[in-house]
Amino acid sequence: MAWFAILIAILGGAANPFQSATNAELNKQLQQPVWATAIVYGSGLALLMLVLACMRQAFPSGRVASVPWWAWTGGVISLGSTIAGLTMTQKLGSGLFTAASLTTGIVVSVLLDNFGVLGLKHHPASPARWVGCALLIGGVWLVAKF
Repeated sequence: MAWFAILIAILGGAANPFQSATNAELNKQLQQPVWATAIVYGSGLALLMLVLACMRQAFPSGRVASVPWWAWTGGVISLGSTIAGLTMTQKLGSGLFTAASLTTGIVVSVLLDNFGVLGLKHHPASPARWVGCALLIGGVWLVAKF
């Protein structure tokens, strides 16, 4: 089962540069980052509603009260990465934007794992994990430099 989860993560990661590039082009054409973001989220919401209609799943209303407050903030937080992608990808290039955003995500993830916050299982930030982060940062530098 772990291989399937890794495959899904790889596919999701492969989608990141495509998402940033298409969002950046939409912003370039519209020249309105907030409207471009609204269209990105609106089109995603429309597809998601179609999927939900096909799946015919009831809303889990009995579980809503037990959800921690911070678990509701994911959509708001994702606005930052979406706006960053649609405004910076064409300026930096897809390679550098993706390298910088993913490396930052990994470094922050190591910190979140280390402290076991936001419902994550505690996974200590070992020296080897920090070396891996440093190598990623070096990789971003190489992508930026060359």
